Amino acid sequence: MHTTHRAPRVIAVVGPTAAGKSDLAVALAQRLGGEVVNADSMQLYRGMDIGTAKLTPAERGGVPHHLLDVWDVTVTASVAEYQRLARAAIEELLASGRVPILVGGSGLYVRGALDKLTFPGTDPEVRAALEDELARAGSGPLHARLAALDPPAAEAILPSNGRRIVRALEVIEITGRPFTAQLPEPGEDRAHYPALHLGVRVPRPELDARIATRVDRMWAAGLVDEVRRLADRGLREGRTAARALGYQQVLAALDGECAEAEARAETIRATRRFARRQESWFRRDPRVHWLDAGEEVATTLQNRAWELVERAVTS
Repeated sequence: MHTTHRAPRVIAVVGPTAAGKSDLAVALAQRLGGEVVNADSMQLYRGMDIGTAKLTPAERGGVPHHLLDVWDVTVTASVAEYQRLARAAIEELLASGRVPILVGGSGLYVRGALDKLTFPGTDPEVRAALEDELARAGSGPLHARLAALDPPAAEAILPSNGRRIVRALEVIEITGRPFTAQLPEPGEDRAHYPALHLGVRVPRPELDARIATRVDRMWAAGLVDEVRRLADRGLREGRTAARALGYQQVLAALDGECAEAEARAETIRATRRFARRQESWFRRDPRVHWLDAGEEVATTLQNRAWELVERAVTS
């Protein structure tokens, strides 16, 4: 039986941190006359530039980028709110004849933007009880409970991210089903927008080395000073932003909880763990066409991506 495929209206560039997604998205946008829509949850925050590897205006190559620098660091991130913002940006680009290129490693944000995904409501009593437990016991025991009830959610959520752990446990208590069971299986029939999903992957030893180099460059570029400035703007009170990789560790150093060298080493370790979670999340999506970015030159990666774009558009 012949299946009719709709030509993609959106291109998504996904994969782990430090794989080279942002540069590939810019190259595709330049070639297609498209614009980039950010799907990195931490790049939505104003002032969080160095630690999130946000492209500088010069590195964006003249390509307009949407959904960068949207929230103050005190704002609590919400996938539902991101979905609203991302779809508004995508609709605006489609209406103007521009190709939206969604790029980022926040898997749930990508699904929220592109798939038929609705989010369960909230229950103030359940939420309050879980938040009280978080305040008393910390995120560790709650994450262990989530791992028993919903292993894929626990794999996708950092053990230090108390807010997201609480939300996942709240959904389980309200609905009686695991948080990830609320997500439809990824597939063409679940898409809100027909999209071409390009995954960028790098062999693990090389990715680990890239992450260490990236963290070293962040320190050299002034990450500690960036965190200090953001702390004056309420970073510690930001329930999402304060838990971001690098920022959490630098705050601990600034507060005298560890030496700066240990904060740097822990940032590398935590980022490597996070990259493995990202890879695991995106590997479960059969729509992703994987591109090996390893030690190949960037133009080779871009050409292979372009071949997939041309094939998808004409199919």
